[in-house]
Amino acid sequence: MALTEAGRMLAIRAAAVFRLIEGPPPSTVQMNAFLAVADAGTYSAAAAATGLSESALHRAVSDLSSGTRDGVLERRGRGLALTAKGRGLARRLRLGRAELRSAIAELAELEGRDVGRIVVGAMPLSRARPLPAALAAFASVRPLVDVAIVEGSYVDLVGPLRDGQIDIMIGALRPASVAADLLQTPLFDDHPVITGRPGHPLSTRPSPPTAEDLMAFPWIVPAEGTPLRAQWNAMFAAVGATPPRVPIECGSMVLIRDLLVRGDYLTLLSPSQIAVELRSGWLQSVATPPGDLRRTIGVTVRSDWRPTKAQRQFLQILVAEADI
Repeated sequence: MALTEAGRMLAIRAAAVFRLIEGPPPSTVQMNAFLAVADAGTYSAAAAATGLSESALHRAVSDLSSGTRDGVLERRGRGLALTAKGRGLARRLRLGRAELRSAIAELAELEGRDVGRIVVGAMPLSRARPLPAALAAFASVRPLVDVAIVEGSYVDLVGPLRDGQIDIMIGALRPASVAADLLQTPLFDDHPVITGRPGHPLSTRPSPPTAEDLMAFPWIVPAEGTPLRAQWNAMFAAVGATPPRVPIECGSMVLIRDLLVRGDYLTLLSPSQIAVELRSGWLQSVATPPGDLRRTIGVTVRSDWRPTKAQRQFLQILVAEADI
């Protein structure tokens, strides 16, 4: 016997699953039960989420953990937590499950059926550009492929990306030392501007502002370790000043917008990110920041990720929309 085209496609995915599991392969029931308990934190919550009985979950997880040298779950107060062994197993099983889902989508495409699901992790700036345009363009050519958007910061999204729960992450790229196990592709450079309420006092002063101008008003910026905070620090370095105290650390666009209109706060934001607010007059670009401030926005995927045809097409559309 010889493998058909479908068999060859499935064999590649199956081989990846067996490499990830690193031991006796669990049953689908065992895998889903363990991941449900890992996500929910208790057997009762996992039972409610899956519709399985607690006894069935206990049995499945017990059978799965019997094949490992150490336990995969430990009691923490009233809940359960993954051990180090359990965290590694959960990541491998999630990646294996992602491979199986991709295999099902590829086999369906081979039969001419347009199915599948793409999970996109969206950091703040990508929600304004270029993700909306890419979603609309993709839906027009692949209307039966589901796309799920998971919003969050880099810290929120990078773990699920590594675990295979997210396929593609879009937003500000990180240094290679931070993302050594990931593949980052630049899309465009973003140039943030100093933003405040309409009629902000800084808007009447010369641009670019001086160190005294920048120090005269309270700032709202994201926490240390974020690309935008690094740009804010670089802005003060460009005028030879030490960054001042930050009275409000915040990365939520909704909160920042509402705070800006209530006083003389300032922040750094991308014009694309606040295009609606600028057009409506809610916010104003009050000054051009000193120094060459820029963030590289791009796509991040796992270095060993093998996209399906639909996922590759979505990436192609995303890159094309970013170039417009």
